[in-house]
Amino acid sequence: MTESNEGATTFQRSRLDAVHKWAATSAGVAALALSLYNFAELQKKPEIDVALPHLLRIGFEGKDTHFYIQPTVSTRIKAQNVEVIRDALLHLTPIGSISPSKKPVFYWKEVGTWDFDPSTERLSYKWSGDPAPFLISQDKPQQPIFLFQADHWSFQPGRYGGSLQLSRTGNHDLLTKNFCLIISDKAANEIRSGASQQSIYFFRNDLPKFTSSNKYSGCYVRETD
Repeated sequence: MTESNEGATTFQRSRLDAVHKWAATSAGVAALALSLYNFAELQKKPEIDVALPHLLRIGFEGKDTHFYIQPTVSTRIKAQNVEVIRDALLHLTPIGSISPSKKPVFYWKEVGTWDFDPSTERLSYKWSGDPAPFLISQDKPQQPIFLFQADHWSFQPGRYGGSLQLSRTGNHDLLTKNFCLIISDKAANEIRSGASQQSIYFFRNDLPKFTSSNKYSGCYVRETD
C-alpha cells in the first residue's frame, strides 16, 4: 500500500471516529434533555378538571331537601404529585320571581352509592362515607356521589342558578362548575309529596324535547314536565 493510500485510510477512519463520537454525544444530550423534561413534567402540579353529569337527583326528607350530584373529577396531566380535594360546596340562588330570602343553605352531608332493585325497579341511596378529603391523580379519576342537604327548606317553582365548588389543599382557587335548574309547579309538588316515602326525582340537562328551547337550554329539567 502506498503512503497516499495509507493516509487516505487514516483520514477516513478519523472522520468516522469523529462522526461516531458526535452522534453518541448528540444522542446523550438528547436523552438527557428528554429525561430533564420528563422529570420537570412529573414535578408539575396536576391540572384538575371537573365535569358535571347530565343527571342530578333531588329528594325531600321530612323538612329537609337533599341534592345528589355525581361529578367526574380528573386530571389530564401525568404527574408524580397528587391533588387533594378538601371540601365540596353547593350553592343555589333563586332567579326571577322567587324571593332572594328563599335562598337555601346547603352543606355537604356525606357521600353514597346507588342501589337498583330490579324486582321493584326502584333506585335507593346508601351511605358509603363521611364528607372527607379525597385524592385525584391521572390514574385515579373520581366520581363521588355527593349528598348535600338544606335544613328546613323546600323548592319553590322557578329557575335557580347553581354552582358546585371544590376546594383544594394549598393556595388554589376554587374549582367551580355553574349550572341552572328549573323547577316547575309539577316538579315542586312531586318532591313535596314524595317526602314521606323518601322518594328521589331526577333532572336532566340533555333531554331532546328541551334542548332546542331557549327557555330550557342547558338547564336541568324534570323529564315529566
